[in-house]
Amino acid sequence: MGHEKPNPATVRPEDSRFGLDDGHGHSAGHGHGKSGYAALALGALGVVYGDIGTSPLYALRETILAATGGEDNVAVPPTVVIGVLSLILWSLVVVVTLKYVVLLMRADNNGEGGILTLVALAQRSLGRARSHMALLLGMIGAGLFYGDTVITPAISVLSAIEGVKLVTPALNDYILWIASVILIGLFVMQSHGTHRVATFFGPIMLIWFLTLAGLGIYHIADDLSVFRSINPYYALLFFRDHAGVALAVLGSVCLAVTGAEALYADMGHFGRGPIRGAWLYVVFPALWLNYLGQGALILADPSAIDNPFYRLAPEGLLLPFVVMATVATIIASQSVITGAFSLTRQAIQLGLLPRMEIRHTSEQTSGQIYVPRVNLLLLVVVLILVWSFRTSSSLSHAYGISVFGTMVVSSLLAAIVIRRHWGWSLPATAALITPFFLVDVSFFSANMLKLFHGGYVPVLLAMGLTLVMWTWMRGTKILFDKTRKTDVPLLELVTMLSKSPPARVKGMAVFLTSDPETAPASLLHNLKHNKVLHERNVILTVRSADTPRVPEEERVRLARITDDFWRVDMVYGYMESPNVPKGLAMLRKQGFKFDIMSTSFFLSRRSIKPSPQSGMPIWQDNLFIGLTKSATDATNFFQIPTGRVVEVGTQVTV
Repeated sequence: MGHEKPNPATVRPEDSRFGLDDGHGHSAGHGHGKSGYAALALGALGVVYGDIGTSPLYALRETILAATGGEDNVAVPPTVVIGVLSLILWSLVVVVTLKYVVLLMRADNNGEGGILTLVALAQRSLGRARSHMALLLGMIGAGLFYGDTVITPAISVLSAIEGVKLVTPALNDYILWIASVILIGLFVMQSHGTHRVATFFGPIMLIWFLTLAGLGIYHIADDLSVFRSINPYYALLFFRDHAGVALAVLGSVCLAVTGAEALYADMGHFGRGPIRGAWLYVVFPALWLNYLGQGALILADPSAIDNPFYRLAPEGLLLPFVVMATVATIIASQSVITGAFSLTRQAIQLGLLPRMEIRHTSEQTSGQIYVPRVNLLLLVVVLILVWSFRTSSSLSHAYGISVFGTMVVSSLLAAIVIRRHWGWSLPATAALITPFFLVDVSFFSANMLKLFHGGYVPVLLAMGLTLVMWTWMRGTKILFDKTRKTDVPLLELVTMLSKSPPARVKGMAVFLTSDPETAPASLLHNLKHNKVLHERNVILTVRSADTPRVPEEERVRLARITDDFWRVDMVYGYMESPNVPKGLAMLRKQGFKFDIMSTSFFLSRRSIKPSPQSGMPIWQDNLFIGLTKSATDATNFFQIPTGRVVEVGTQVTV
């Protein structure tokens, strides 16, 4: 209804998370000269690297425990420590540096990145007929991202709060309550926006990474043999000598690279250069040094395996370190929560989900949004996870499947983009992508071992959300096709009205429709029941482009049908929220008079009933009907003043 179902392109999971727009709807990533390379790199530290920057809290510990059978009170063989360290360090090199920083960041859609940007590029190169495969991959990737969104806050905050046990064991029984209070506070603050907090994210994370590096350097001297892990030979040697636990160990190694997709997803906000610079000069060295320090500590004191990360801190600085780690995990959690809001908005724009209430928390930046329904659902699921799994170690079993499922999808889509969009030969594409694909599949297969120990959580979430998106797309298409059968061509109706004009009333009427070639149902019902026609009538279609943003000069197109009938086409990028009154006001530059106080907006409201002949099973019909009932009112979605809206109801079966 006024929102045309587009050629399903796709969206990136992260949006203008913390208001880094240039004030004109374009992300800061496109204005590097103005914002400054250093400022953008600092911003990237706070937004992009929160997730991967907190992985040292648990990654090395969980991987070594997986290699030793889960016992934290046994001596860890030095070969295991060196082998595991080598695996983690070289995973950072191959998965993050080579795949994301070097390769995927070259694939952008008008400066924007993310897995669903790959879908948009793949669809464009495959054409409409074969684009459904790319779209389905995008739905799966989006579903897996939501899984990551609920697990990241739970495991990050829990792992940070668990450091309290080392400060005072008396608080051990209150860890779940403390984590729950922090998480509730985090989700409650979403409604106020993140602009003020975001100002501090970059500097805090810079201090965090410098602390990681400093503590790592401080402990490397505990056992200098830790430098052997830099040689990838020891990673291969570990697989040879510990083949029985190799998959289990890979399933934990992946914890070190969670958050890697954020590098690519946030490219549009900060630019390729600043994100690469922040990784190569700050984040990567800090992570590497910290892992080396943890490894050296364990080699010197095997009992440190119980919590090697916090054991790095001198005893007197442990409490401040726990506080800093908690703040860092909150920042990491904030990143994925806001990403979920952005993904939801983009999915709505592209017709993959029903309309939901979207609140803008900043007058200056469109990227600052809050989706109440999604926020509440995320909070409920996160708290359920915290109280169900109870420790970060248990939650680590649920982690990984969603991350590397997304990475497998990204490798498949990248192959399509490189082959079709970049025009590489098939052998060259295969030679480039196959190593990355094999690494991703290996990690994904290793994580599937955890399917029945918590890994089912992101899998079930992804399956459910993919089903919801597919049902919504399929249902809207069936509904569109059914209503077309009774549609009257717009030009035919206009001709009839010019020959036999009804009574006229003053003002302008705007009729929203998804098909500008046919007469809107609201127009037909207005003529049928009220038997009047306004002096000026606008047939308005709001479309979503497969690009992140649409330039202002391309926002609105006006076409005259007759002196009293006009057709208006309004286009928004998938990272923008439609605002119909603002769009119509732009027509004044084209000489079209628009006064909101003398304009009435006519919307059609459909009451949908299930039908055995719909093309979908009856349960899916009922799911689609439930989704339509949950949809937010079109008046709010298109930001139309409620006092200017007339709704006309119709009944239809699907």
